[in-house]
Amino acid sequence: MSAPVRRVLFSLALLLWSAVMLYFHSSGRIQKYLAPDFRPILFVGGLGLAVVGLFNLLTAREPGSCGHDAADDPGHDHEATDLHPVTALLLMVLPVGLSVAWTKDEYSAAALARKGLYDAPSPTAAPLPAMMMQAQLVREDIEKSHRKTPDGYHEFNLLELFFAIGDRTVQPLIDGMKIETEGRWVDEKANNPQGTRKRLYRLFITCCAADSRAIPIVLEYGAPPPVFPENGWVKVAGTMGYPLENGVLQPVLRVERTLAADPPFEEHFLRY
Repeated sequence: MSAPVRRVLFSLALLLWSAVMLYFHSSGRIQKYLAPDFRPILFVGGLGLAVVGLFNLLTAREPGSCGHDAADDPGHDHEATDLHPVTALLLMVLPVGLSVAWTKDEYSAAALARKGLYDAPSPTAAPLPAMMMQAQLVREDIEKSHRKTPDGYHEFNLLELFFAIGDRTVQPLIDGMKIETEGRWVDEKANNPQGTRKRLYRLFITCCAADSRAIPIVLEYGAPPPVFPENGWVKVAGTMGYPLENGVLQPVLRVERTLAADPPFEEHFLRY
């Protein structure tokens, strides 16, 4: 295969990668994979690949030069490889194309379990920075900093409820509070002998989906839970507690109200 044809093929591969990156950015699907601070990097990278790909495509027929006299070795070709160019092209574009076509932009149940959905909370879990900055808190301070619903529940982010386990100052203050929170609804598989529990979670992300972690709390109904779509978004309200179960503190919400909810704008990724 001639050098110009090889250059055209590899230029097309760069343009495909660029198209995928720019598509994910412009369509909003990138929200499921990258934290906000990193999305401009993807956009700039996509534009860079587009520039390089177009340049190589437009100059594919230009004679190449390797810096020495070709008359010494007229048959040499620095662009030749052991791998056939078409095979190389397929290896570069097929995985990307199939990934874009098949991904559901969400984790399977097995993947969530591997990311800590059913792990026991660590008593040394680092509190959120917002909690760490507070000193000598009393319950009134927490109540004032969280909006109250018309029916008397204080709105909390689910991550606050979970990470309070790692803050011995905040956790006793939240214990026993009437709170409202939202998240994704899944079955409780860790400790549910009576079938009266569900689990609510959100994903915590630092930079990208690869480092995300499932942050859960337990929902206790005291009776068979209501029926909602698995992994769907719900808003729950009740009394928050941190009982000792199997030797570890567990964030447990005794639920008094459950409603279907719309996914938040950023779906489930938060960055601190």
